[in-house]
Amino acid sequence: MRNILVIGAGRSASSLIQYLLTKSEQENLIITIGDLSLELAEKKAKKHPNARPIAFDIFNSFQRQEEIQKADIVISMLPAHMHIEVAKDCLTFGKHMVTASYISSQMQELDKEAKEKGVILMNEIGLDPGIDHMSAMKILDEIRAKGGNVLLFESFCGGLVAPESDNNLWNYKFTWNPRNVVLAGQGGAAKFIQEGTYKYIPYNKLFRRTEFLEVEDYGRFEAYANRDSLKYRSVYGLDDALTVYRGTIRRVGYSRAWDILVQLGMTDDSYTIEDSENMTYREFTNSFLPYHPTDTVEIKLRHAQKIDQDDIIWDKLLELDLFSKKKVELKNATPAQILEKILSEKWKLEPNDKDMIVMYHKFGYELNGEKHQIDSTMVCIGDDQVNTAMSKTVGLPAAMATLRILKGEIKTPGVQLPISKEVYTPILNELEEYGIIFKEIDVPYLGYNPNNISS
Repeated sequence: MRNILVIGAGRSASSLIQYLLTKSEQENLIITIGDLSLELAEKKAKKHPNARPIAFDIFNSFQRQEEIQKADIVISMLPAHMHIEVAKDCLTFGKHMVTASYISSQMQELDKEAKEKGVILMNEIGLDPGIDHMSAMKILDEIRAKGGNVLLFESFCGGLVAPESDNNLWNYKFTWNPRNVVLAGQGGAAKFIQEGTYKYIPYNKLFRRTEFLEVEDYGRFEAYANRDSLKYRSVYGLDDALTVYRGTIRRVGYSRAWDILVQLGMTDDSYTIEDSENMTYREFTNSFLPYHPTDTVEIKLRHAQKIDQDDIIWDKLLELDLFSKKKVELKNATPAQILEKILSEKWKLEPNDKDMIVMYHKFGYELNGEKHQIDSTMVCIGDDQVNTAMSKTVGLPAAMATLRILKGEIKTPGVQLPISKEVYTPILNELEEYGIIFKEIDVPYLGYNPNNISS
């Protein structure tokens, strides 16, 4: 029996573990599922005969090294900053490792040693990053194989609520880590290149500069710029492309309303609020507004942010309970932490709710003196609160890569992401069996379209 060690049994690991358990008899596998919560590990194991759930403490170096040494390959589904110690142990014991997280600078430093030892450290093999890389590289490689010159690449992805479960004014529920949503866009200006000109959007302007997208059967969406769209320019071979832009998808109207919370200061995570545990949501909101002897908190907010009473944005803010007398009950909390608590109560996926992943790529290229454009879209709907589209699209690619590495079908050693045909071709083909299918259409080349940008 071959032993796959899965570290972390959280939300994104559900589909990954189920896939591996389903394959375990055919592939002769034992799946060791390690989590700080033994109860959670046992829940994901579902009493499968080839599952071995264990209580696992990543900071217990003796246990960590013992389990990694026993494994044939390791999947780390931990928070990104925890991967590095696992990766170092994998190098020590000559074990391959798979993660869905971005390649950190610390991880990249392990590349030389990994190549020398013949160890594969596969990163960014989830959804975004992951499926976005593979689906983009497939089409980019096809364009280049025809002799085409890529002029434009735009890529968008978003975790949303499915239409049948969309029952709030924001058209949004949490399908991923709520903290990441609250802090989205912080840590520097968004940067990209458009029609040969470098562009920068500071955080305080980010949610008022959105691009509109149409997805067949699902309607209109908007997207705001990711923090660094230039990160993969060289990796994708797009150094000469005139436009390279990556963005996050939301339903139209979300960003304009979210910008109100940004302008108020509610997304700030840089300081703590005094006596926060005894503060009400109403007092939290009022803390960002000027003093006035008679005006209510509602009136002050509308005046400060220039919101008309009949504006849908006002209804969205009312829906969040920002003016209620409910207690925060968080000690020494930052504004962002308090906002996360408020939103988690309102944007929670209910047991029968379904989530939705939307991915949209645009490719502009020149071939034989003529300009062409390909639009590629993928929509995936979840089954319920546990078997989400997010879990499926993050977990399945990681599981599929793991099995292929274990079987020797993926051979190239080193720190890498899934941009080679050796990796993306079989995985994209298998993902189609699970309903993760890209629809590609040829459309007239538009290039940069200023009419497609909202202000």
